Amino acid sequence: MLERDLTQPTTSLGRTGVEVSRLCLGTMMFGDWGNKDHKESIRVIRHAIDSGINFIDSADIYAYGESEEILGRAIAEHGRREDLVIATKFFNGMKQQPNYRGGSRRWILRSVEDSLRRLGTDYIDLYQMHRPDEHTDIEETLGALDDLVRQGKVRYIGSSTFQPSQVVEAQWVSRQNHTARFVTEQPPYSMLVRGIEADLLPTTHRHNMGTLVWSPLAGGWLSGKYRKGKDLPATRRGSQQGAPDLDDPKIAAKLDAADQFGALADDLGVPLVHLALAFVLRHPAVSSAIIGPRTMEQLESQLGAASLELDTATLDRIDEIVAPGTNVHPDDAGFSNYWLDPERRRRER
Repeated sequence: MLERDLTQPTTSLGRTGVEVSRLCLGTMMFGDWGNKDHKESIRVIRHAIDSGINFIDSADIYAYGESEEILGRAIAEHGRREDLVIATKFFNGMKQQPNYRGGSRRWILRSVEDSLRRLGTDYIDLYQMHRPDEHTDIEETLGALDDLVRQGKVRYIGSSTFQPSQVVEAQWVSRQNHTARFVTEQPPYSMLVRGIEADLLPTTHRHNMGTLVWSPLAGGWLSGKYRKGKDLPATRRGSQQGAPDLDDPKIAAKLDAADQFGALADDLGVPLVHLALAFVLRHPAVSSAIIGPRTMEQLESQLGAASLELDTATLDRIDEIVAPGTNVHPDDAGFSNYWLDPERRRRER
C-alpha cells in the first residue's frame, strides 16, 4: 500500500480538457431526502470545496429541487462560480402530470430553466440525462441539448445509467446529425457491483467519454457497518429497503463479500471506505467517484481516499472476493431491462 503525495488529485473529464477532482461531491442527501438542515448542508458543501473538490453533481429530482437550491446557496456563498464544475440531471418526473419528465424537447427546455434558477447560475457545466427514455427518439433529446450548448446555457452533456448499446447509439446519432454528443456516462460501480467492467467501461473508454461512477460504497454496504456478527443497519436505497433479509441467498452473499472486504481493509490498516473508493478510481476508464455524504463526519471519512494507491496483490484479492465484471446482487445493476418482462418477450395471441 502506497500513499501518493497528492492533496488535490484531479483528472481530465474524458477528452473535454476540463480538469475535475477524482472525488465528485454528490448532493442527493442534502435536503428532505437526507440532511434537512440547510445551513449544515451548505457547510458540508463548502468544506468539500475547501478540501479541493471542484466537481459537484446534483439532479432536479433530488428532494424535488431542494438539493439544487441548497447547492445554489453554497455556490453563492463560495463566490467563485468559475472555479467549480457543476453537474445536474433531468428526466425523472417532477410532477404527477404528463410532460413533466423524460427526454422530450418540451421538458428539457423547461427543466433546464428550472435548474438554472434553483442553482442561481446562468450556465451548467455538465447537463446529464438521468435515465434513457424508451418513449422518445434520442435524436429529439440530443437536438434539444445541442441547442442548449449553442445557447451557452450548458457547456457539456452526458448520460446516466445507459446501457452500452444506448451509449453507442447516442454517439452515432450525434455524429450523423452533427450535434453535441454525450461526453460522460454515470453508472453504478463498486467492489460489490462490477458488472459495468464487462462492457460499459470498455465502451465509454473507446468513445473517449469521462465516467463518473455513483454508489461506490454500494449504498452503504462498504461503509464498514455491514459485518458478520454485528447488528446490521437498514439499507438506505437500492433494491432492498429496510433490514437486510439474510434468508435471501443473494443478500447473504452480499454480506459475505462485504465482510471479506472489511477484513481486507483491516489487514491493510486502512478504512474500508478508502479501500472502496480507491478501487473504483483505479480503473483507467473511471474519471471520478461520486460520494454522497449526509454529514460533515461522513465527508471527512471519505476525503483522503483519492490519494490511496492499491498494489497488485490487493487488487488480486479484491478480484478473488468478487469476480471482475460481476454483480453480487443482480438487482444492484442500477437498471431493469424491461425487454425481459413477459409482456415484452411474447407476442400477443
